[in-house]
Amino acid sequence: MKRKTILRLCASTFAATLLGVAPAMAQQVVKIGYSGPLSGGAALYGKNVLSGMEMAIKEINEAGLEVAGQKVKLEVVALDDKYNPSETAINTQRLVQEHKAAAVLVPHSGGSFAVQAINEQQKVLLLSYTSVPQITEKGNKLTLRIPPEFTSYIKPFVGHAMGKYGKNVAVANADHDYAKAWTAAFKPAWEAAGGKVVAENPMSYNRATDFYSGVSRVLASKPDVLFIGGASEPTGLVVKQARELGFKGGFVIIDQAKMDEIGKITGGYGPLEGSIGVLPVVEDSTAVTKAFVERFRKLNPGRDPSSEVSLNYSAVHATALAMKLAGSTSDAAAIRANLDKAFKALPDAYNPHNIDGVNERGGSTANTRVAVIEGGKVREIRLSELAK
Repeated sequence: MKRKTILRLCASTFAATLLGVAPAMAQQVVKIGYSGPLSGGAALYGKNVLSGMEMAIKEINEAGLEVAGQKVKLEVVALDDKYNPSETAINTQRLVQEHKAAAVLVPHSGGSFAVQAINEQQKVLLLSYTSVPQITEKGNKLTLRIPPEFTSYIKPFVGHAMGKYGKNVAVANADHDYAKAWTAAFKPAWEAAGGKVVAENPMSYNRATDFYSGVSRVLASKPDVLFIGGASEPTGLVVKQARELGFKGGFVIIDQAKMDEIGKITGGYGPLEGSIGVLPVVEDSTAVTKAFVERFRKLNPGRDPSSEVSLNYSAVHATALAMKLAGSTSDAAAIRANLDKAFKALPDAYNPHNIDGVNERGGSTANTRVAVIEGGKVREIRLSELAK
């Protein structure tokens, strides 16, 4: 009986082959890891990054991905690192060893630096969501820096704020590694433009919920401009409390904080009058981005996408396309080598920030759009135009 059953199965398979109906192709499951803050003061920031990844993976799987003739299903494995670089390194090892992750996305510079100490040895691609230029200056051959370098913002931001409000600035941003990198670049640029740093008091945005004492300390120096930023929600509290304490000047906001999310804390854009920062995705006027916003809202009722959502969404789409171009889901070097081609070939619908490529060091390039608040409304402007 067993022999007859086996013969029937063989005959059925042979007949199906003759009729052109091949057995279903086995599907390979490929994991993309995530290590970022999912608890604490930066939890919203980390969850936005993860939402962008999940949206991209859903679309990729629905459309169907095939690499080297094999069907591929992507899955994201997310671990909370509480914005702690040592936790990021541990999480990355787990993602590689336990889940065989083809790539790991990390949304902060401290964690990215920690991963760069091990990722080449472990042959895993680091998708680094930070605009710190040192991420790609280290020469790590298995790194993608997802957003363009933040240094491109500094001179235009300085020119706008100083020209509108005055030459005295107080530093009241966050105290984590990324904010420190911004401060280290911003202060000399402000001084080179003829300005003066009248106070400096970084604060623990990721742990504190009340900034009155810290804000009062810098306002005592009577600044014209406050240099602020970290995760969006605590940045909103800093703005709100500065206005309540009588501050009338402008804000230079580092790119980690998003104006639309700050506005939810401050009760709108009014308290942000005169500010300059990155353009909120929901205020982007392009048809491609408007369509992206609507797709996200359908998947996530009651939520709006930030650039953490949209940029990491594009990064995952580009990584999947790079796998297809490389003919491999596991060769990190080949995938990295094809990321420039992948971004260039990425359909507009998957690239709302219009990233136009990846340079030889692994950094993305784009003509970024930023925002200034005038009359309580967002005015969109390209960074290249503002720089003039």
